[in-house]
Amino acid sequence: MKKPTHDEMAEVARELGMHMSAAEIDTFLGLMDGAVAAYTALEDMPDELPIVRYPRTPGYQPSASENPYNAWYVKSRIDGAASGPLKGKTFAIKDNICVAGVPMMNGSSTLQGYVPDVDATLVTRILDAGGTVLGKSHCEHFCFSGGSHTGSLGPVINPHKAGHSSGGSSSGSAVLVATGEVDMAIGSDQGGSIRMPSSWCGIVGMKATHGLVPYSGIMAIEATLDHIGPMTATVADNALLLDVIAGYDGLDARQIDVQRGDYLGALNQSVKGMRIGVVREGFGHANSEADVDAAVKKAAAQFAKLGATVEEVSIPMHTVGMIIWSAIAHEGATQQMMHGNGFGFNWKGLYVTSLQRAHDAWRQRADELSDTVKVTILFGHHVLKKYRGHHYAKAQNLNRQLRAAYDDALSKYDLLLMPTMPMKATKLPPADCGPAESCARGFEMIANTAPFDASGHPAITVPCGTSNGLPIGMMLIGRHWQEATIYRAAHAYEQGVTIPQASGKKKRR
Repeated sequence: MKKPTHDEMAEVARELGMHMSAAEIDTFLGLMDGAVAAYTALEDMPDELPIVRYPRTPGYQPSASENPYNAWYVKSRIDGAASGPLKGKTFAIKDNICVAGVPMMNGSSTLQGYVPDVDATLVTRILDAGGTVLGKSHCEHFCFSGGSHTGSLGPVINPHKAGHSSGGSSSGSAVLVATGEVDMAIGSDQGGSIRMPSSWCGIVGMKATHGLVPYSGIMAIEATLDHIGPMTATVADNALLLDVIAGYDGLDARQIDVQRGDYLGALNQSVKGMRIGVVREGFGHANSEADVDAAVKKAAAQFAKLGATVEEVSIPMHTVGMIIWSAIAHEGATQQMMHGNGFGFNWKGLYVTSLQRAHDAWRQRADELSDTVKVTILFGHHVLKKYRGHHYAKAQNLNRQLRAAYDDALSKYDLLLMPTMPMKATKLPPADCGPAESCARGFEMIANTAPFDASGHPAITVPCGTSNGLPIGMMLIGRHWQEATIYRAAHAYEQGVTIPQASGKKKRR
């Protein structure tokens, strides 16, 4: 830490709108000696970071022949404990999550070359439970796309249909589970990024209640929207993985009054007596496909056959959920993910300081950012500069109304039901497409998923059919901390139906 020069302090004063004489600047510089000494002493202290256990190597980037869907970023085997509930299970970790000693780029060339020095809490929990990590899965550029075309190392391909999107931003995680290359994977969800790729790849993805799974050691987008969770081939595996990674860790300041449930105990229970509300506003969007709406309504009818009471319910606030989410995402992500180097200020959780330093490079390489990131932060920076956070603040106030609207419906029903996304997987845009097409393919599908990132309600996507060779997902939403209720219904549905697969085979789910 070096004391500011006279010229540096004069520039700072101008930036802050202060008009100071040279003598005044020198006076204030003299008053900073104590602060400079304190900062110098702080720099000499060791950082307080979680201990890294379990040997690993940096791994390697697999060749195209070994990585046909471009789903892997790095392969690196890390064997966990000798026993535990996840023994024998293999994992892919989304590449916005820190795994010590293994490269991480979060989909962006501006971060490429960074190697974390910590394991995220959930990585430690997986390894402590006996799981085996096989590497890092590709994700979208800073996780800011619902399509799978924005990563700096190329698009992630849907395994069900060549040339189609696998969904984002947890694109690689979804593909690796869908193809059976791993048993389970971790995704993150700020606008639907667990549920959307899970839906388009035909797997199960859970966005748990905000704060249930610690976000410690994970590069943020926006703290009030950030969720992390399990992506698996079956509901039972999903419940098993959530059971391991959920719970308070003492490092995530968002975890307040965390309430774990009996997720495994909820499996194999009947849905008789449950009440399920089919949300009218979740269907019939301007871009909804008729076969998607029909498949989800057919799935809703299956719950009635299994003994649940299924009724249509109207939640008008759902139609404005995207408006509320948009202001939080634009301004919050600009401030925290970009200006705050992925962490920002004003909380007492874990800071991965090495990641902060590495992410600072975006300022010198901003032209390399994806179009989806550029449009978000161009507008976000503009409104922050011009309106000083007014719209973000109003959106957070209105978010309480959104949450209350869902809570009101959930006071009458055990679960809400709607399509995960309005449409099936879209075609990947060409590599030379312009910003308009790239952004359209990145944001067009989030109308049903994003509102629940704002409200924090738990939501799962479960495969409920296929059309034209592409999977369709049904979303079930529950009360805060009631993931067990969601698993109860999802597992009963999964066990009670046979879903045609894109290959023409039928798989008993």
